[in-house]
Amino acid sequence: METPNSTRWPDLPVDILRSLFERLSYIDFHRAKMVCSNWYLCSKQTLGPKSGSPLLLLSPEEGGCRLYNPEEDRVYVPRRDFSGCRFLGNSGKWFLVADSQSNLYIVDVFSEEKIYLPRLELVSKDGCVHNLEPLGDGDFEEMLVGRNYGIRKSAEELRGRVWVDEETKDYVVVCRFDRCDFIRFCKKGDDRYSEIQTRVGVTVMLKGQDDMVLNGYNLYVFTPRCSLRHIDLSGKDGFEDVTKQPMFTWYKPFPSAEEKERMRAFKPISESYNIAVTRSGEVLLVHNYTYESTTTFEKHRTFGVYKRQLQHLEDPETYKPWLVEVDSLGDEALFLDLGITLPADATLGIEPNSIYFTRDDRFRLMPLSFLDICVYNLVTKSIKRFPTLSSKLKLKDAQWFIPS
Repeated sequence: METPNSTRWPDLPVDILRSLFERLSYIDFHRAKMVCSNWYLCSKQTLGPKSGSPLLLLSPEEGGCRLYNPEEDRVYVPRRDFSGCRFLGNSGKWFLVADSQSNLYIVDVFSEEKIYLPRLELVSKDGCVHNLEPLGDGDFEEMLVGRNYGIRKSAEELRGRVWVDEETKDYVVVCRFDRCDFIRFCKKGDDRYSEIQTRVGVTVMLKGQDDMVLNGYNLYVFTPRCSLRHIDLSGKDGFEDVTKQPMFTWYKPFPSAEEKERMRAFKPISESYNIAVTRSGEVLLVHNYTYESTTTFEKHRTFGVYKRQLQHLEDPETYKPWLVEVDSLGDEALFLDLGITLPADATLGIEPNSIYFTRDDRFRLMPLSFLDICVYNLVTKSIKRFPTLSSKLKLKDAQWFIPS
C-alpha cells in the first residue's frame, strides 16, 4: 500500500480528520487546525478538547518561546520563531509582545494571528508632558516636552498589561517604563497612545506606581504610599480617574510577636506587594515573602492575602485603617501574573485557594527577584513546583495563562 505523501495530507477524508482531532491535546489541536484551510474547517465541526487548563509560556535563555502543559508534563515548540521578542503580559491566549526594536503587537500564541499596535513614541498631545525618542536599538530617550535632553530607557525596562475580548477582539494595552512618571495606553481603533500622568498634577497619595492590574477597561494602580488609584479607560476620549473618595491607605497588619520570633530563624531574601482583582471586583493586597533557612540554607516562599475592612464603601465611618488577612479564596484561584482571580475547576486542573506564581518583578524591576514557577495553596501553606522545567530548560522568564 502506498504511503501518502505530504502533498495529500490536506485531502484526508473528513471522518479520519475528525477522529484525529478528537485524539489531540488542546495545544496539538490548535496547532493542527492551522495546517491548511481544509483542516481548519474540519476542526470547526469537531468537538475539540476542553479548554481552560492553566498553561505556561516559557522564555528560554537562548531565545524564542515554548509552551508547557503541567497536566501532561510536556513542552511544545511553536511554529513561529519568537527570537528577540519579550512577552510583556497576556489575556487568555493573547500575548503582548515587544520585538527587538520595541515594536509592540498582540499575538494569539496558537493561531499566530497578530494585532499590530502604534509605536510607543506616537502619543496624543492632549495631556502629554513626556516625549519618547527611539534610539534605534529598542531603547528610548525619555524627556519632558520642550527639553532636548532626557534619560535613556532600555527595552528591558518596558512593562505592559493587555486585555482582549475574545469575541469582539476589542483590546486595551497599557505600557510603562520602569522608574518613569507616566503610563501610556491605547485601545482598538487608536493610531496613537494616550498618556496618564502618575506624578505631575496627581494627589500626593496617588503619585507613583508600584503595581498595576488591567481588568477589562478598569486600570488599578497601587502606589508607593499604599493607596489605590482606579482609572476608567472605557471612554471615547481619554480616560477618567474614578478613584473613590475619601481615599484610604492599604496597610498590612503588623506581625505578631510569635511570628517575629519564628522569622528570626530565617534570612530574608526578597519581599514584594502586589494587587489582584477578584471576580466580584474586590481588590486584594498580596504579600510575597522569600527567605532562606539559616541552618539548611533552603529557600522558601510564602504568601499572605489581605482585604480592606469596609462594610460600606461610601461610608468612611465603617473603614478600619488596617487590612485583614484572607484565609481562603473560596472557589477561586489567583493568577498573580494577571492580577485576577478565576473560578477553580478540578476538571481543568485549576486548583481552589491557590496562587499561581512565576516572579514578583513583572511590573517593576526588583534586584533580588528571581524566577520561581510554583502553585501555592493558601489553606495548607504548601507549595508545588515543576522540576521538569528546571531540569530540561534554562529559563529567563515564564508566564501562566488560561487559553480560553
